[in-house]
Amino acid sequence: MKNETKTKKSSQKVAEFLDKNSLHKKDFAEMIGVTLSYVYNLIDETIPFSTRSTTLERIATVMDIHPEEFEEYKIPQEPILQDETLELLKSILKDKKINIVNFLKAFPRKKRVEIVDMLRGAYPLPIDFKELTMIGKILELDKNDIYNIWEERVKQVLETNGMNLSANSELVNSMLECAKKFIDI
Repeated sequence: MKNETKTKKSSQKVAEFLDKNSLHKKDFAEMIGVTLSYVYNLIDETIPFSTRSTTLERIATVMDIHPEEFEEYKIPQEPILQDETLELLKSILKDKKINIVNFLKAFPRKKRVEIVDMLRGAYPLPIDFKELTMIGKILELDKNDIYNIWEERVKQVLETNGMNLSANSELVNSMLECAKKFIDI
């Protein structure tokens, strides 16, 4: 089946994915950040299939495949984020057997492309606790699990921006204890 997938035209892969997942073209367009007419034109081959890496990565993310499965894909020059908390989120999706399409459909329409970009590694997991809580609720995580992901994300941000977590452990611990009280954990 893998060899068959590589030989299919990209437009045919997308069309079959939409049919198989009963995903309306309008929903798909919103998830990948393009217009409905663009999706129709891609599938009907009225226009050449996209070579824009962002668009191809978004399509691949929604389809839960590697973008390299599209012959038009060229590896982009900008780095992809390797975010441990994002990898945790992806593993939760797999553990709970939630497919990407159903996960995306749980979000408000205007939020979907942002979530796709996060899943493809263009953006990190949000540090905003309310945003993270919205994602956690969709994954049916309890408040403690959401907090633990948030805490790891906060530590990443602090460390990435130059804070030595070991040397500042008292400050960091005090800050996190205060956050736990505020969140009521």
